[in-house]
Amino acid sequence: MPTISEFFGIRIMMRFIDHNPPHFHAQYQRDKISVEIMNGKIKGEMSERALRLVLEWLDMHRDELMTAWQQASTGNDPITIEPLQ
Repeated sequence: MPTISEFFGIRIMMRFIDHNPPHFHAQYQRDKISVEIMNGKIKGEMSERALRLVLEWLDMHRDELMTAWQQASTGNDPITIEPLQ
């Protein structure tokens, strides 16, 4: 699963040819979640601080995430996206 961004110890990944709805995976230490790109719906658990950072990053990069999703859904490498700073 390619890493498309990484910041503050949080890794953001996207699987090739994954199921709908468009989403990404985030990992912080042992916590793992999946996040729907369009509505921010979360599956899984993550510390409150890390989750806030992931959602802030999502709000900043929603269009780029959809581009990455479209690429990954056709089996191509998704674009990398600038980390939260």
